Amino acid sequence: MNRRVMQNTLVLLTTLAAVLLQKSATSAEREPFNDRYCTTCHGTEGKGNEGIQAPRLAGMEGWYLRRQLENFRAGIRGTHPMDREGIAMKPMANLSDESMADIVEWVGGWPYVPAEVTITGDAAAGRSLYGVCATCHGDQAQGKVAMGAPALAGQNDWYLVTQLKNFVAGYRGKHAGDAYGQQMAAMVGGLGNETAILNVVSYINTLEER
Repeated sequence: MNRRVMQNTLVLLTTLAAVLLQKSATSAEREPFNDRYCTTCHGTEGKGNEGIQAPRLAGMEGWYLRRQLENFRAGIRGTHPMDREGIAMKPMANLSDESMADIVEWVGGWPYVPAEVTITGDAAAGRSLYGVCATCHGDQAQGKVAMGAPALAGQNDWYLVTQLKNFVAGYRGKHAGDAYGQQMAAMVGGLGNETAILNVVSYINTLEER
């Protein structure tokens, strides 16, 4: 079984598990802490899980995490049939505002540990490509809250690659209600092939952690 088939199988199994878990969770009264099952996919202390493309949450900005959870809940993200990872995440965000706030606060207490480098690319070539990204994400990929752009430095490089591919292909950032996603989709025009994506993410890997 090749790597892509294995990942697709894991995503499918995760989706089924998520649906079953959500149905079970909503069948009875729950306290907020019962919604804290993020580690099932995102790993211990939110360090990420490449096998099912669940990114690092530890160190992620609370405002960005909240926005993505709200987007999943509202059907703004995770609805494109080719966005396998998003589809797997969507049922997990069927949360009340109170549970969502609780999760964001809980995740905010996890220690930040930058992700390991797992990809190979031409960082020098990626530096010139990153110039467009820096406008919103900062020259050190530290993120800019005023632009609604999260930090990229220290995030799982495999996740960044997948999401850039999704934006380029139109699997993400096309929903009318996703203003920031639409902005991002419009900015990835210079990343029209996998080599360019690997190069720019390789450059991000060289930037200082937050």
